[in-house]
Amino acid sequence: MTSTASAPLAGATEAGPAERDWAAAEALLRAVPPTGRVLLICHINPDGDALGSMLGFGLGLRQLGVQHVRATFPGPPEVPEPFRGLPGLDLLVPAHATDPAPDLVICFDAASESRLGELAGRLSTAGAALVLDHHASNPGFGTVNLVDPSAAATSVVAERLLTRLGVVVDAAIAECLYVALTTDTGSFRFEATTPAVHQLAARLLATGISPGDISRRVFDTRPFGAVRLFGEVLGRARLEPAAAGGRGLVWTFATLDDLARHDQRPYVLEALIDSVRCTAEADVACVVKQGTATEWAVSMRSKGAVDVSRVAVALGGGGHRFAAGFTGRGTVEQVVDSIRAQLDAAVIPGR
Repeated sequence: MTSTASAPLAGATEAGPAERDWAAAEALLRAVPPTGRVLLICHINPDGDALGSMLGFGLGLRQLGVQHVRATFPGPPEVPEPFRGLPGLDLLVPAHATDPAPDLVICFDAASESRLGELAGRLSTAGAALVLDHHASNPGFGTVNLVDPSAAATSVVAERLLTRLGVVVDAAIAECLYVALTTDTGSFRFEATTPAVHQLAARLLATGISPGDISRRVFDTRPFGAVRLFGEVLGRARLEPAAAGGRGLVWTFATLDDLARHDQRPYVLEALIDSVRCTAEADVACVVKQGTATEWAVSMRSKGAVDVSRVAVALGGGGHRFAAGFTGRGTVEQVVDSIRAQLDAAVIPGR
């Protein structure tokens, strides 16, 4: 397989992929025989868009008659609790048990090869690699790349490709794609929520899925231990009004000891950024989550005055203008210092 990671990304504009890219992706999938081995991969610490897009697409491939479809993600094979009711979970296998040289690998919601962890090697051992994503920072690391920065979620790209392939989006596929769409749009609250997003949601809901049940499961249910953990972590939040050229920064952090003390798994912290970002005095919100003694997963959000993807890319990560992240190393103070150092340059002129 020849990667195009070093070449300009064809079609990665605000208008989305070019027709030739859609056609190339369609041709790749139509060339897979019924006995072909297809491996689906999403990014480490998968969120609703990563898992929902991947599983929904996998169910679509099954509908097309592809018999050997497997899905996975790097790291521990633990599906976060809010997503354990998703259809298609039977497609999942641990990373170490996946085919070392599949006929086709399809990557979902991964802004860079590094987000694939130990599975990044499949890009070179597979017969071909197809990348579905919506992060503007994605360099295009597949044989064929469908990267649409204007899409509200990777599920938007996945649904369009499934439709081109003639897949009938049934309730199972729709639930996966709807979970993906709602998580990446913040229940349709974020800037990327366009009329087209609501039109897609309407098509998915028309299959009979229940938005109330899905919302309660994904957004409104967490263990009591997580509630207490949130209270403790929010209690140490810090506000820096002068940061980001006076637009303001609010941040907090959570340690492995915090998780152990409240008997919680790391995935519960993914929702914490929503509680921090509502701070009125700060445009930029940041949550720093400890992964190892010296490694931290950093989530950043902006209300519109700062391009946090510029900060993330400068620090080795990626994402969108108003939602991005990276892996920091050192102490939490060193990680936050590195963010502060990039914020002024990331202020959007006129905002």
